Amino acid sequence: MLVDDAVALVPSIPGRRALLGLAGPPAAGKSTLARRLVSGVNHRLGAGTAAYVPMDGFHLANAQLDRLGLRGRKGAPETFDVDGYVALLRRLRGDRGRAVYAPDFDRRLDEPVAAGLVVLPEARLVVTEGNYLADDGPGWTSVRDLLDDLWYVEVPRELRERRLLRRHVRGGRSERDARAFIATSERPNARRIERSRALCSRVVSPGE
Repeated sequence: MLVDDAVALVPSIPGRRALLGLAGPPAAGKSTLARRLVSGVNHRLGAGTAAYVPMDGFHLANAQLDRLGLRGRKGAPETFDVDGYVALLRRLRGDRGRAVYAPDFDRRLDEPVAAGLVVLPEARLVVTEGNYLADDGPGWTSVRDLLDDLWYVEVPRELRERRLLRRHVRGGRSERDARAFIATSERPNARRIERSRALCSRVVSPGE
C-alpha cells in the first residue's frame, strides 16, 4: 500500500523532514494521491506529521503569461516559476523551526494564490506534486536533488484526456476550445513528461 511506503519515509529523528515528490502528466491523479498520502500518514502518525505543497502554486500569473506571450502554452515548463519552487523546497528542507508559507493554485480563478498553504514546524514529511518534478530542463534538475524520493503517477491516456476535457469545460472553455487546447498544449506537455518517467524511482497508480 502506498501509504505504508509514505509512512516509511517519515524520519524517526526529531527535527528531520523528508520530501516526497509525485511527477506525472496532467490529470494523472497526482493531487488526489498526494492528499490521500498526507491523510494516511497523519492518520497513522498524528495530525500535522505530513503536509501537502503542490507545484501548481508556481504557475506564472495570467498577466505575466500575457506579457510573455505564453497564455496559449499555460502548463508548459516555461510557464512556471521554477526558481521560486526550488527556493521553497530548500526552505522546507532547511527551515524547520518556523512555519513556511507556500502559494496555492485556484482552478476557479485559474491563478496562483500567494501564501494559500502553510507547512508547520512539526511536519516531518512534505508531499509535493507537479508535472515537471523529474524534468531535465533548465532549473528543473535542481528539484530532483531536493527530494528524498520521486514517484511517477500514471494512468491511461484516454482517461487523462477525459479528465482534462471536463476540467477545461468546467473552467469556462467551450468543448471545442478545450479539445484544441488539449491537442496543442496538454498533449505535447504530456509527451515531454512521459520521457522523464525513467528518472523516477518507481511508477505508481493513484488507485494502489
